[in-house]
Amino acid sequence: MASLKWRADLTESSKPIVVFFEDEGRFGRISREMYCWVRKEMIPSVARQMVREYIYAYSAISPETGDCFSMIAPYCNTEAMNCFLSQLAGQYANYRIVLLLDKAGWHISKNIHLADNLLLMHLPPYSPELNPVELLWREVRRKYFHNKIFNSLDDVETILALALKSYYKNTGAVKQLSKGYDYFSNNDSG
Repeated sequence: MASLKWRADLTESSKPIVVFFEDEGRFGRISREMYCWVRKEMIPSVARQMVREYIYAYSAISPETGDCFSMIAPYCNTEAMNCFLSQLAGQYANYRIVLLLDKAGWHISKNIHLADNLLLMHLPPYSPELNPVELLWREVRRKYFHNKIFNSLDDVETILALALKSYYKNTGAVKQLSKGYDYFSNNDSG
């Protein structure tokens, strides 16, 4: 019901609108071997690990502003999604947020709680190419996780937090990453 009220107040509110894209990524202790550079006379050797322990990153990025808001959680479910949405709405309390996301079960659950400044819009099924957060996951895995072995899930969380913090602090990197997804800006170039 919050989204209907939000739409009714759309023209009356003085709060600016910001568009975010959201997705979750799973990170764990299963290693991902990738190509690497070594001296010509060397033979590269990369250890392999298959420990099935995971944590989840919830991230929302705004191609227009370059903002990146993230949360790390032990589970990927409706309860964690509600926590993420609550924190996002609180962080951007002076804005009306349009959040574009896929139709994962916890995104369309009847138990989702929406703040008054939050509106969910769902992307078409089977279309990850429409969500720039997928590019965030690719970059985080490539720059922080490839050819790495982790001794514990806490080590995974430490590296993941470091990676997400780097995008939180660098709006230019987020804008560059999501270039081409800024459908809603008021640019008159075109």
